[in-house]
Amino acid sequence: MIRLRRACPAGTGRPPRTPPDTVVYAIGDIHGSSALLHQILEDIRFDSRGRAERRRVLVFLGDYVSRGADSRAVVELALDPGLPGFEVVALKGNNEDLLLRFLDGKLSVGAHWLDYGGAETMQHYGLRVVNPRSRDPAELEALRWRSESLPDYGVSATAVQGVDRTFLEDLRQRFAASLPRRHRDFFRSLRVAHREGDYYFVHAGIRPGVPLEAQTDADCMWIRQSFLESDADHGVVVVHGHSIAPAPEVRHNRIGIDTGAYRSGVLTCLVLRGTEHKFLQAGGITGQRG
Repeated sequence: MIRLRRACPAGTGRPPRTPPDTVVYAIGDIHGSSALLHQILEDIRFDSRGRAERRRVLVFLGDYVSRGADSRAVVELALDPGLPGFEVVALKGNNEDLLLRFLDGKLSVGAHWLDYGGAETMQHYGLRVVNPRSRDPAELEALRWRSESLPDYGVSATAVQGVDRTFLEDLRQRFAASLPRRHRDFFRSLRVAHREGDYYFVHAGIRPGVPLEAQTDADCMWIRQSFLESDADHGVVVVHGHSIAPAPEVRHNRIGIDTGAYRSGVLTCLVLRGTEHKFLQAGGITGQRG
């Protein structure tokens, strides 16, 4: 599915553009939606045929895991997208941040991640996981939208936010053992940001008013409202996911492409070439031109 629009300028001055002789494909939050990822990669393969650009770049904006049907299959596709000649840039989302911090022994993160797709992710790797703490979905969604960073949950001698410490440590060890080495290496190799010409790619966004070189990893993976609501000229157009919208959001300073694949059934890819851009979509939205 294709949704075409004109490129928008970043603040004032000339329109943003990619480096010369370069086309960039950026894929939004996947969240275990392996069938949609397979479809969008096929669309990219078709779209890139016959293109004159010698340099082709594929950027994943992060959140490969959690929710969805098969996080493990998504990682396999990210490792081998089947696009010969493409440079592949894989960025880290907040869900990969949770996964890695849990693997590194942060049990409070594990307790939090269980509520936000961690249990499903571990099930995709063959573990039988029952979340011992049931939380209301509406409450979780409200908390998710309010957070701009990972809360520092309290830890007691016997429990972590109401979840037994022994249970969490056993789960952490079993999950670590279930991960194929190349998947573990993939997660640890993820970058936080990437730049192509006048476009800056991150998972969540950036802190307005802070130079790009001074942005924190936490903001790039977790920020939400203060970035989304900002009208500031960042000096680049920020391409991001993390915050779900029913359709791609195009502003003068940012382009958001998280269309909620795991719940909407629509995965979005932004295509950038020179000063032009368009959207490829896998799933249930009818293509429109405008």
